[in-house]
Amino acid sequence: MAEEKKQQEEEVTTVAAPEISEDDALVAEELEDEEDEAEESVTQIMSADEELPEEIKQKLEKNKQARAKKKLVKKKKRKVAKTVKSGKAFINATYNNTILSLADNNGDIISWASAGLAGFKGAKKATPYAAQIITKIAVQKAKEEYGLEEVKVYVSGVGTGREAAIRALNANGLNITAIKDVTPIPHNGCRPKKPRRV
Repeated sequence: MAEEKKQQEEEVTTVAAPEISEDDALVAEELEDEEDEAEESVTQIMSADEELPEEIKQKLEKNKQARAKKKLVKKKKRKVAKTVKSGKAFINATYNNTILSLADNNGDIISWASAGLAGFKGAKKATPYAAQIITKIAVQKAKEEYGLEEVKVYVSGVGTGREAAIRALNANGLNITAIKDVTPIPHNGCRPKKPRRV
């Protein structure tokens, strides 16, 4: 009796297993390998740069001191501690600069950073490295002051810092729930300029 039951269970298990073709298995393995490589590259970038460089730290401290002097003159208003668990991240990546703004779901800005704020000048402002640094600055502020955890990302512009900023958002501990490209595209709207006469 016991042997017959075991044989029946073995037959049931063999029938229940779905058949996977060799092509499907190869595709699944390739996808897993690509995901692993992407994760490793992001972790390597962020582990190499766990803390902000000294120059950028010094410039940020100078900016804070300058702002503190201006604030002494104004009367302080009482702020109610506000927590924002989910919000939106707006990345504006142009050819000359990258600007990151973190907002709550209403669209009110809670923290922002730009390449100029971090001390980059000229052509360095549009680099992926600058985008990575400013993302770290903005995310740290949003996490400390508001407890931000997850964001929907809206990317506009065609600069080189757009992908680096998205990767840095993920690497700095924010969950990305959606990514949308909101770069404006003309649908034959405006009349083009006349050609230059030389």
